[in-house]
Amino acid sequence: MAEWQARGGHLAAALPQGAFRFIALDVETACGDAASICQIGLACVREGGAIETYATYVDPQMRFSGFNTQLHGIGAEHVAGAPLFGEALARLAPLLSRHHLIQHSSFDARAMRAACARFGLAEIAWRWGDSVKIARRAWPEFIGNGGHGLAHLKRQLGLSFEHHDAGEDARAAAIVVLQAEARLGMSFDQILNQPGRRAPEPIYPVSDLIE
Repeated sequence: MAEWQARGGHLAAALPQGAFRFIALDVETACGDAASICQIGLACVREGGAIETYATYVDPQMRFSGFNTQLHGIGAEHVAGAPLFGEALARLAPLLSRHHLIQHSSFDARAMRAACARFGLAEIAWRWGDSVKIARRAWPEFIGNGGHGLAHLKRQLGLSFEHHDAGEDARAAAIVVLQAEARLGMSFDQILNQPGRRAPEPIYPVSDLIE
């Protein structure tokens, strides 16, 4: 259990309960296979802006690549005894299925779907929003000028978080949404659904995806 708690307080936290405005979700993966989820992090945003974070390691039942472990610091020793993806999903689904979820780029939803397919689980039909799209509307000056990846937003917006930890990245995405709402004077769903500003799904530059 000590290893589970070593990377941040959210790893020791209880799963948040109740109703939230939205929940930001982030995953880390063991290797280049999107289904190899090894950590899931949540940042649950209350009315008024309070954020409650939670994260759990997941045993991906796949090898860890050196590149991914170097990126996020998670290896086979961290997930020993951790729940399998299906077990983690069963615990999280009652909370996540009734909230609007935020991901930073499209990777997290894709990884969750890939893991469901790999383990023979029913495909999840959750409501997803993208904090990259929200950030682009709030800070268009970053388009082609550093991008809207979390690393660049961290520097430009003065955010404080440990990048490539799922709980920390989820919290950062939630803060980006809250700051965008304050900047634009609109709620996140209004920002995502502004009339006349819907566009085809973007091809994200590398700076938006992996920073």
